[in-house]
Amino acid sequence: MQFDLSEELNLLKATLQQFLTQRYGFRERVSASRTAPGYRPDIWQALAQQLGLLGVIAPEPVGGLGGGADEQMIVMEEMGRFLCLEPVAETVFQAMWLLSKAAPPVQALAAQIVEGRVIVVPAIGEPGVRYDFPAITTRAEQTAGDWMISGHKAVVVAAPWAQHLIVAARTSGEAGDADGLSLFVVPTDAAGVTLQPYPTIDGRHAADIVLEAVPVEASALIGKPGDGLALLEEWRDRAIAGQAAEAAGLLDRLVTDTVAYCKERQQFGAPIASYQVLQHRMVDMHIQVELVRSAALLAAAKLDAPPRERARAASSAKVAVAQACRYVGQNAVQLHGGMGMTDELAIGHYFKRATQIEAELGTESWHLARLAMLAAEAC
Repeated sequence: MQFDLSEELNLLKATLQQFLTQRYGFRERVSASRTAPGYRPDIWQALAQQLGLLGVIAPEPVGGLGGGADEQMIVMEEMGRFLCLEPVAETVFQAMWLLSKAAPPVQALAAQIVEGRVIVVPAIGEPGVRYDFPAITTRAEQTAGDWMISGHKAVVVAAPWAQHLIVAARTSGEAGDADGLSLFVVPTDAAGVTLQPYPTIDGRHAADIVLEAVPVEASALIGKPGDGLALLEEWRDRAIAGQAAEAAGLLDRLVTDTVAYCKERQQFGAPIASYQVLQHRMVDMHIQVELVRSAALLAAAKLDAPPRERARAASSAKVAVAQACRYVGQNAVQLHGGMGMTDELAIGHYFKRATQIEAELGTESWHLARLAMLAAEAC
């Protein structure tokens, strides 16, 4: 990974920033999150067709230009800086990577994603399962060469907008077994699929999903039966790397807005930014942002490393992100005072997204335990 951006990467960053500055105002974002469908299809279409962004960052095996870690960092950091609702992370960086492991008939979905016509999202989590993939209970039974899936998925972000889900289900063994997990591409309009949509605290939309004897063709299987755990572990690490980049942009915006406010807010006849104790606090917030950016760079650079090395980088990034989201978010609100949580100011919306990121894809304590386990295995 290059730390100094090339001319092409600088152009990508500048183009995306200009587009979002012109088209993605804060008020428009809030309005879109509160009215159907809950995001901006015009922006999704423009990212795909006007900018060609979805094709640039899509994996090569599914017809994209194979944007790597640098492109992911740039795109996701800007998505965080502008608090974008559109499922770029879930569909392009996560689902399309999984689709690249599928059979050609299923990979054809990727071309529709690149054109902005289809949204595909992973449906992995379940009630009570949280981060322990072997505990997944959704089952897929083979019937005359095809599959029948039954189970319950929870908090599937962007599912209300999706045309297809990538569902983790058990094809053999019992809950708790490390083996026997598989991944399937399931249309959201298939018989037996029921979505229960709702808004999340950060303005996005998610759904709980019930699958009742949902029939899917044999070609819907990603990879081989029972090979899903390794794919899920890598999927999570890749999702964390993207989320860390998003957090870097989001937290940078929180610090920038807080510094600007403190320069304007008068207390005892002087801007509160002139008080040394608050200057120290804002410096500490800036340091946290740089720690997240560095951790995100390392996690992205290690995506193609051996599994243990990749996992260490991802969990280290997640710990840094969780700590920074808590510290920067809470201090940004405190320095703004009570108005920091009002609906009128962007700061409260960024704080809510930071709070959501803190717990997504595994808590700080879970990833600290994972790091300890990885260290013990290395001894």
